[in-house]
Amino acid sequence: MIIDYKKYPTPRMRHHTGPNLYVPFNEFKVLPRFYPPLLPEIDWNQYFTNGKAPCVLDIGCGRGGFLLEYALNHPAVNIFGVEVRKQAVEWIHSIIKGENLLNAAVEWYNTTNGLPFISSESLDAVYYFFPDPWHKKKHHKRRAFNDYLVNEIHRVLKPEGKLYLMTDVIEVDMYQRSILDTHKGFEFKYAQDEDWNLPRTDHENFSIKKNIPYIRAIVSKSFDSINK
Repeated sequence: MIIDYKKYPTPRMRHHTGPNLYVPFNEFKVLPRFYPPLLPEIDWNQYFTNGKAPCVLDIGCGRGGFLLEYALNHPAVNIFGVEVRKQAVEWIHSIIKGENLLNAAVEWYNTTNGLPFISSESLDAVYYFFPDPWHKKKHHKRRAFNDYLVNEIHRVLKPEGKLYLMTDVIEVDMYQRSILDTHKGFEFKYAQDEDWNLPRTDHENFSIKKNIPYIRAIVSKSFDSINK
């Protein structure tokens, strides 16, 4: 099955949404208008026909190219995507509904608020691809990949689960690896082509087209950390 994207005109989307939407809710006395909803828990019957929780999570799913193709390639696997840009989420949802993809779902959400709706040790994989780099140091607080989120990812992954990373910004790769090294609950490995059997993301296709190098890593949940 191939999705005919011509049926779903791409809306104009800003690369970033309001900067206040990239920080945790507990930093505000009053939540900004149009802040993504908090999701303390989720009834998966409302997202997947089989009523089961997702097996994989796509954090910052963007325009959904990876999420949608993954769902097509793995019809027995529930994939759930979260994205901070509401317009992108609404567009992806229209495709999921139009193509009757029963194993794909997406929600408007800010992952700096953690992953409370995901049960511990329930995911086979977490995908975190081409995050907003937020180059300036004063904006690093808006990076979703931080100690708190890494703890959450470690919690929700199964003992044999893996975190997949991809970026075209060297400094972001170094930043992410420093957080993972400090955590000590993961085993980090840069990925070669033979290690990577996944659909391409929209940004990955763009990087290939523009000859922009990018970095891929497969981060395994450490066996030692499980037994502590």
